[in-house]
Amino acid sequence: MADWRFYGRTTELDALTAILRRNRWFFAKITGRRRIGKTTLVQHAIAARGSARIVYVQIPDSGDAGVLSTFVDALKTFGIQPEQFPYPRSLSDMAITIESLIAAGTIVILDEFQYFIRASLADFPSYLQAAVDRLAAQPNRESGGLIVLGSIHTEMTALLDDRTSPLFNRVTDVLDLVHWDIGSVMSVLRDHTDAAPQRLLSLWTLFEGVPKFYRDCWEQGVIDKSPTDVLQKIFFGSSSPLRTEADNWFLRELRGRYDTVLKFVARHPGSSHGDLIEAMRQASGDASNQIGGYLQTLSDRYRLIESKLPIFAKPTARRRRYYLSDNFLESWLAAIAPSVAAREFRPQSQLIAEAVDRLHVVEGKALEKIAGQLYEERSRKGLGDFPLTNRILGYWDKSDTEIDLVAVNETDRRLRFGTCKRSPGKLIADINNFKGHVTRFRETFREYQDWQIDHIAIAPRLDDDHRRILTHHNIIPQDLVDLTEGLE
Repeated sequence: MADWRFYGRTTELDALTAILRRNRWFFAKITGRRRIGKTTLVQHAIAARGSARIVYVQIPDSGDAGVLSTFVDALKTFGIQPEQFPYPRSLSDMAITIESLIAAGTIVILDEFQYFIRASLADFPSYLQAAVDRLAAQPNRESGGLIVLGSIHTEMTALLDDRTSPLFNRVTDVLDLVHWDIGSVMSVLRDHTDAAPQRLLSLWTLFEGVPKFYRDCWEQGVIDKSPTDVLQKIFFGSSSPLRTEADNWFLRELRGRYDTVLKFVARHPGSSHGDLIEAMRQASGDASNQIGGYLQTLSDRYRLIESKLPIFAKPTARRRRYYLSDNFLESWLAAIAPSVAAREFRPQSQLIAEAVDRLHVVEGKALEKIAGQLYEERSRKGLGDFPLTNRILGYWDKSDTEIDLVAVNETDRRLRFGTCKRSPGKLIADINNFKGHVTRFRETFREYQDWQIDHIAIAPRLDDDHRRILTHHNIIPQDLVDLTEGLE
């Protein structure tokens, strides 16, 4: 089996390496969901820079005593002696030690920085501000720098970007890590298995572009195996790496009824506000109308839920519908968690088979999502025959219109309408229905009457017979082989 290497992130790695090579003060903020590769990026950037003394501290979700203990342990681990840099006994001491380390050329990395939003640690940003200001006052002096990593967007924003924060306007560089693009996922598959369309769709439905999850599959030896083998090894064993991932990450920090909201949205994509109120009432007997606060927290703070407006609705419209924005969480809650919860009471093979069946349903929506992302990625890289200027997004509030993909090329006044099915046979059977939806779109939104129209049909894999039938009906056949060509 090929060795695991550093995939994707070329732009981010170059940017961070350039920051480190300045050999002068910097204060860098790196954000992104957990497991997205923030720490790995820092490791590779430091290796690319060459020799550098570092101190890495993973801040615990604890009080000041726990943070100080963890900080001192990190100093010992990285060979920092107390006669060089006194071990701190208070949060103010800790800020001074960080300042001294950086002034002596050390790169200090504080992971899970968002925990400094806690009330018991709230004084630390003020102490750190004073240290940062003294370091910044000597811009020409060779020194190290400070890197803070965080996974909760709103709390990192409150600590570093809010005008009332002591650290406002102190950050010199910002990197926000998002999922791997699909080209990077394809590189992983090419190195360690084959890039068969169904394998791509299956793994992307589970893991989207989260590097750590693909590496887990590689380390467990199942990246080239069937979905059944992947689920068994990654989720169902007593030592499976992701068996408790959702509980320990997504749900550990959530309080109240957030888990009820997440489960309902995962199993009922496109739920309305009223749907969620009724679900809450049935689940707990709570008929209150406080669901808006839960939704706002899950959307703004954790970025786990996204709301969609009707197609072409004004931004102020109130008829929103809600969807999970994270593939892993949706797959877990909608398909895998019920089976894992019953593993002590029923045969594992039956539970995994049921989870695989439920995942096939999730894959249907994931195919629409990956098709849209592939169109964006191909256009960004100058591939294919449809330069994209934007996509028409939202949900269809007209019961007689439903189109999976609407790609727009305003320059050439072209629209491309797509239908996505996991089964090629269903694509063929749905031809007339699909064209009817497109016709109703053009009748409803008459500003596009004179635009050039393309019809496309997307499935994971299309054979020659499927392509011939679709082409005969003036529909462009595209599968995941076509749409991923040249992306690596």
